[in-house]
Amino acid sequence: MLKKLKVADVTLEIDLKYNKTIRQSKDYEAEFDKTNISIHIPDEDYAAFKNEAPYLSDEDIEYIYTGAAFYEALLHFNGFMLHSSGVVVDNYAYLFSADPGTGKSTHTDLWVKYFGNDRAKIINDDKPAIRMINDKIYVYGTPWSGKTDQNINMKVPLGAIVFLERSEDNWVKEIEPKEAIPLILQQTIRPREPEVMIKLLDMLDIVLRRVKLYRLGCNISEEAVRVSYNGIKAEDQKNEN
Repeated sequence: MLKKLKVADVTLEIDLKYNKTIRQSKDYEAEFDKTNISIHIPDEDYAAFKNEAPYLSDEDIEYIYTGAAFYEALLHFNGFMLHSSGVVVDNYAYLFSADPGTGKSTHTDLWVKYFGNDRAKIINDDKPAIRMINDKIYVYGTPWSGKTDQNINMKVPLGAIVFLERSEDNWVKEIEPKEAIPLILQQTIRPREPEVMIKLLDMLDIVLRRVKLYRLGCNISEEAVRVSYNGIKAEDQKNEN
């Protein structure tokens, strides 16, 4: 089934067979004349994926493969993926990035509970897209959002990137771009082609210099939300991207 989608303000045609990706992409369906990205999974790539990860279903393979293909192509449109859980409060997106199992989703869910559904929402719980458009930096929801399937087709300014770690006490501290570079490279797609890698590094250089960056130690408590929000909220920073 050929689907026409608009994701992160990029148009794509994508050949889908299975319910998971079809269901996840429903809110991104669009009509357009010019296609920016075309995604089709060759049979040999399916077979290779299945051989490397026999525990995955065909549906899971399609979901993972198409997501990876989109995010790699996004590098040609001043965009990249950050493995993170993104929560929107007062029209700013805060991205909490960490290794799987650290508690990103738990922390952002606490934000939604603390602020309420009318003020806070999860824009993408695993792989939000970041794009620079007209010299401004935005976060987008995408259909590829990990195990929880939480995503919204929306675009908001990026308020902060926060590298999260578990801690008995709650604390937050601002960090410099040089400290954030290795952390962010661990949580995004690193292209194989040198010229595309240069594109990624150029974008990261701009984003990390313009956006506030933090490390956050937190536990599972309401206090963790207050500490992190009060430490990083975009309103006080007057961050115009």
